[in-house]
Amino acid sequence: MKFSMIFEAQLADPTVEREHQVIRDSVEQAVLAEEMGFDRIWAVEHHSLKWYAHMSAPEIFLTWVAARTSRIRIGHGVVCMPFAFNHPARVAERAAMLDLLSGGRLDLGAGRGGTLQETSLCGVDRDRTTQEVEEALRIIGKAWEKDELEHHGELLDIDPHPILPRPKQTPHPPLFLACSRTETLQQAAELGIGALVMGFAGPGSIKDMRTAYDTARAERGSERFVSSVVNDHFSVLCPTIVLDDRETARNIGIRGQRFFAQSIGHWYGGAGLPDEAVVEGADEAEEMRKAAEQVVARLNEQSIPVRPNATATFNADHAYGTAEDAIAYVEQLRDAGADEIMCLIQMGTVPQEACMETIRQWGEKVIPHFRDQSAASRPVPHQEATR
Repeated sequence: MKFSMIFEAQLADPTVEREHQVIRDSVEQAVLAEEMGFDRIWAVEHHSLKWYAHMSAPEIFLTWVAARTSRIRIGHGVVCMPFAFNHPARVAERAAMLDLLSGGRLDLGAGRGGTLQETSLCGVDRDRTTQEVEEALRIIGKAWEKDELEHHGELLDIDPHPILPRPKQTPHPPLFLACSRTETLQQAAELGIGALVMGFAGPGSIKDMRTAYDTARAERGSERFVSSVVNDHFSVLCPTIVLDDRETARNIGIRGQRFFAQSIGHWYGGAGLPDEAVVEGADEAEEMRKAAEQVVARLNEQSIPVRPNATATFNADHAYGTAEDAIAYVEQLRDAGADEIMCLIQMGTVPQEACMETIRQWGEKVIPHFRDQSAASRPVPHQEATR
């Protein structure tokens, strides 16, 4: 089993100074993650989602992290693949350059970036996002199979062109798909790529999602594969804050997760802003800050305006507490079928010192509990040749 971290660059009070600091803080966390034995970091791509995600150019963030590290894998997860966000040939070029400069450490995930806020910024056709993501993956999957890429698909025609440079990993970095629904899990399995499972609902839901993924794998043929290699890696989100004091860790973690869930509800479901979100110039800003201090006392699922799906489900039973609590929760995720534990630590209201201490505790106590030295030498993730 592998261990990673994911970055959204969230913040409740998005002043210019705070925004700049949270991105610098994320770099500091990623560098510490390598020191503490994590296998990988992931960074999302979102656009114009104030409060929720200020990571609009993760390829730059990841390049900076790659330059400051030497071992940890660099997960570009996920790239918004609809063509108006990123032309597939440009994604392939950027991915290859980062893979080359990082020494072959890149993993590449795909997603839709499907909020109205994001698609309206770049003129994305929301009705075509799923189709465009799949075609983009097909283009990337064959970009370096020959000296020149040629593609004639339902949506794009590309006459023969070389895609430069070539990546260090052959034929390309491992491919993944962001999955929060049964349909996307089935799609990932049928395309022969890994699943990044962004569910908050807990081990029971993860087990069901793993079953859906494995069922689709068992029933698939090779006709929909997007590449000459198959990546069947199943990575699972794990919200976590780990401190010596259990109650403090739970309070910080649950409050951060509440902010995360309400942010999703705001941008994906049209709900109000998170309770802790600071709005510049608003009369109620001070009252919002005061209310935030009491938020833990009134947490309940019914009061959180989020869309009822696996991504936004609010469930406080995660890896919050001591290292022993985190170990017990990870054991449940492992038993549910997780190949990788993807730690969500940097949430909008979590202070930097709590993030850094959580990373240390995972590195010193949680990861060693699960670490298999023989597995550590195997490639991450495994890719199987299909032809």
